[in-house]
Amino acid sequence: MIKYLIIALFLWNGIVFIMYGIDKKRAVKNRWRIPERILLWSAFLLGSAGAFAGMEVFHHKTKHNAFRFGIPAMLALHLALVAYLTFRH
Repeated sequence: MIKYLIIALFLWNGIVFIMYGIDKKRAVKNRWRIPERILLWSAFLLGSAGAFAGMEVFHHKTKHNAFRFGIPAMLALHLALVAYLTFRH
């Protein structure tokens, strides 16, 4: 069961990473964008690693405080949750 959860988390974080890349590309081309609330919610729903990686790789949303401080905070919380669930025995 845990194996499937790990696979799902990797897939979800990959999707979130791609969302940040798509939004950056659309921003550069002045096209329709993915709403910020969708980007933040996707990170909050256990996609913070993908969001953080997307911010770093694509240099996207790095000046917005909600992203600059919120995404690393979510990532820390998610890592703590994973550590707790892994080592709680």
